[in-house]
Amino acid sequence: MLKAGCSLSRLVRRSRSLALQKRLRSGRLRVQEALSTQAQDCDVRVQGWVRSVRSQKEVLFVDINDGTSLQSLQVVADPKLGSRDLTFGSSVEVQGKLVKSLHKKQNVELQAEDIKVLGPCDSMAFPFKLRERHGADYARLFPHLRCRTNAFSSLLKIRSEATAAIFSYFQNNGYVHIHTPVITSNDCEGAGELFQVEVASKTREPGRNPHFFDVPAFLTVSGQLHLEVMAGAFTQVFTFGPTFRAENSQSRRHLAEFYMVEAEISFTESLQDIMQVMEDLFKEVAAAILSKCQGDVELFHKYVAPGHKDKLDHMLKNKFVIMSYSEAIEVLKKAPEVFSFKPEWGCDLKKEHEKYLVKHCANIPVFVINYPYDLKPFYARDNEDGPQHTVAAVDLLVPGIGELYGGTLREERCHMLQSRLDRLGLKDSYQWYLDLRQFGTVPHGGFGMGFERYLQCILGVDQIKDVIPFPRFSHSCLL
Repeated sequence: MLKAGCSLSRLVRRSRSLALQKRLRSGRLRVQEALSTQAQDCDVRVQGWVRSVRSQKEVLFVDINDGTSLQSLQVVADPKLGSRDLTFGSSVEVQGKLVKSLHKKQNVELQAEDIKVLGPCDSMAFPFKLRERHGADYARLFPHLRCRTNAFSSLLKIRSEATAAIFSYFQNNGYVHIHTPVITSNDCEGAGELFQVEVASKTREPGRNPHFFDVPAFLTVSGQLHLEVMAGAFTQVFTFGPTFRAENSQSRRHLAEFYMVEAEISFTESLQDIMQVMEDLFKEVAAAILSKCQGDVELFHKYVAPGHKDKLDHMLKNKFVIMSYSEAIEVLKKAPEVFSFKPEWGCDLKKEHEKYLVKHCANIPVFVINYPYDLKPFYARDNEDGPQHTVAAVDLLVPGIGELYGGTLREERCHMLQSRLDRLGLKDSYQWYLDLRQFGTVPHGGFGMGFERYLQCILGVDQIKDVIPFPRFSHSCLL
């Protein structure tokens, strides 16, 4: 396996090298390629956006960036090549010769022979100003432009690499990727916080079913139930896509639209199996982000969340803690702190409880397992214990965020599941779910992870609206 991995790495590096050579021959380079290339005195063409313009009597300096690197490429030109349209924020195409730079902070610079302004930018009207550091609250007011800022540009690159790393983790471990539907007739969580899908037209023909799909349809809150269908044919499946919750909340950790990573594993009767996948996924994706986005992550750990690097290292180097729900309640009862919500067995854990439990565990992520039967959805496997009745469920609590993952073993015993659905009055709606237990069922379980909360945890970002390109929340749907 190691040899195969090394061969694959060499193949990737060779592929990138060949691609760069091809682009060099074409004469068109990205900024990152220009900054890292060893080739000099070669004619190139670079396109991007102006980050700064400094005009002197005998020389014109222009820094351009195209989003591929935090560092900009310095263009050195004759002042005659400048124009009044060459301003901060304008898009340009520069042709010239890539040469070794005499400046200590850069290896190369582009000696311009021609500068063409493709798209002028009124720097006075542009909401982001040269050499000003704009706060996240301000940048959020301009969702169509905030990708031009360093911090949000870095966030988007990190998000992209994290997505690739998640797919890589699952594919390397034999999971099949499933496209679960966005429109569904199920309420997986049973919380009722659903967006209903209806045809925009208000006119309805008399006597016709008012529902486009003949049944009420909703935006999905989870792909889990559809993954369970596929877990009857594949031993390991996952999905990664948008989910929706109609929560009337504008808190720092809630969105109406967010992305979920969900996995389902067949032939397992142990929460430990599920927790191991959760922990491995957390750590391996984090390692990939730190490796491939080093400069971008450093920007966050230096300017956005100073000191968070040490907190993240602490999480990654330690084995995650495991405690039962009952143990957690006892810890909370003995806590010297006074909570707004008194911790009692049978009550859901609030944010203040989650925060204290993580602190109690030395700020190491903690798995809380075996929750009360009545706290978890109908599909959670009954532990058949007593006197305190619990189900095989697990939540992963992490510093600064609280709940990051939620998972359960699924109730595969048909009579147990049918009994619970009967009590909840859901048997007719979930007859197909019962069918899965009658035709070759297996012990299985799975989990879901909020992708935006994961990014918050890795980067130390306090506000969830700052880790998604276009945040949707109550009373706000810009663009």
